Amino acid sequence: MRLPILDPKDLTDEQKPLYADMQAGIKDHFKGFVNMREDGALLGPWNPWIREPRFGKPVWELVKAIASNPLLPAPVREVAILVTGSHFRSGYELYAHVLVAEQRGLSDEKLATIVAGQRPVDLTRQEAVAYDMASALVSGGVLPELTYRAAVKEFGEHGAAELSYLVGIYCMVSVTLNTFDVPVPD
Repeated sequence: MRLPILDPKDLTDEQKPLYADMQAGIKDHFKGFVNMREDGALLGPWNPWIREPRFGKPVWELVKAIASNPLLPAPVREVAILVTGSHFRSGYELYAHVLVAEQRGLSDEKLATIVAGQRPVDLTRQEAVAYDMASALVSGGVLPELTYRAAVKEFGEHGAAELSYLVGIYCMVSVTLNTFDVPVPD
């Protein structure tokens, strides 16, 4: 880990409102995995973001926007997030979202296959579209037309856009976690 965990009592005046907003958002939307110490210190990507409020605040606003009132079904979202985390080999992201995906009904076999960088054979149609779109996006280049059309057919234009933004923000999450070598909690 490259950054020590920031103790809440040591926050600057600029960090305090961001911390309060992050803490509330984490409690509302990011359940089922360790993301905060008992003293309230933020773990995962939140620790690096709170250290740099100039960048952390706008990233956090995007994270809140993508987490609030999603159009996409929860298992579909988790497939896309795990494809992204697997591509970047982002340990904390995979740790957190495997736990969340299990809570949302994805089988251990599906999860193990996705985390290994492979496409499970038993994906639902919507999960398969999410897998294909996320995989294509993290591989670089223009999203293939047929993949885009499949996403629009399954999720509508707004849902396809949400899927794109979801993959994009989790690319940012993965890069943050990997830059600062954020560990998986014990």
